[in-house]
Amino acid sequence: MPERAFRTEILYMPLYKTIAVNENTTIRIWKIEESYEELLQDINPTAACLQRVHSMKSDIHRRGFLSVRQLLRASGYEAEALYYDTNGKPHLKDNNYISITHSFGFSAVIISNAPVGIDIEKQREKITVIADKFVDYEFGYLTQEDLVRKLTVIWCAKESLYKVFAVKGMSFKDHTKVIPFLLEDRQTASWIHYGNQIQKYQVPFLEFEGFTCAYALRAPLSPEK
Repeated sequence: MPERAFRTEILYMPLYKTIAVNENTTIRIWKIEESYEELLQDINPTAACLQRVHSMKSDIHRRGFLSVRQLLRASGYEAEALYYDTNGKPHLKDNNYISITHSFGFSAVIISNAPVGIDIEKQREKITVIADKFVDYEFGYLTQEDLVRKLTVIWCAKESLYKVFAVKGMSFKDHTKVIPFLLEDRQTASWIHYGNQIQKYQVPFLEFEGFTCAYALRAPLSPEK
């Protein structure tokens, strides 16, 4: 990331975690503990940004939305640098790639010079009830041991793939595969099979405070710093 982003990062103590994936890709995770008013400070929201946040009925959704803007600021971007296309996919005006996620008390952004996707999910038993909606091939290696945690990794991996690929009609169950993994590996690989396209992605993941975060990228990984 540019040096300006590094200098800015030092000033943002509420950042929960920063991961330098490689020299061109950085993840920043925010633990959402501030009030709505506190999160509004210093982000210079655009009119469209304010209109969107005011339309949200849930306080946690509003604060999640604003925490992402704080993450942008910590990455050296003003709120106006972010825009969404007609499919709802976020973009940065400097042509870097960005992916955004928030779940309950955490939010995250990943910014890179190559296509990337990220997802955070809370580990909950209810995922076992809906597993057949997004799992197919993976049932072949899943067992009852750590099932909730492994299903959450699979969901996050597939959501990250979807954010990278961003094609309408893409199905988690039919068009994505997550290869067998161990939780201690903190990384797996995933495939997209859609039409005549076959793409492989590296998908590192981490767990913290009952949450799982996974991110997908096609560029080779360097060791985590």
